[in-house]
Amino acid sequence: MKAKVYITLKDGVLDPQGKAVMGALDSLGYSEVKDVRVGKLMELELSAASKEEAEKRIREMSEKLLANTVVEEFSIEIEGGE
Repeated sequence: MKAKVYITLKDGVLDPQGKAVMGALDSLGYSEVKDVRVGKLMELELSAASKEEAEKRIREMSEKLLANTVVEEFSIEIEGGE
């Protein structure tokens, strides 16, 4: 089973990397971009008895290690499994 974990900064948290990307886009002539937020994508391949079990385990992994839940939020997408 494959899973994707999308990690982004919570609303209201300063994103200096996003500001740097926005500045670079503006300097390249892409002035229509009004805001950029940079996040992370993690792809995991795992074995689990069910899609529900996989989601439960990935949620645990995300809360304990993959995301800093003080300033980041995450969403999970699971491919395959029933």
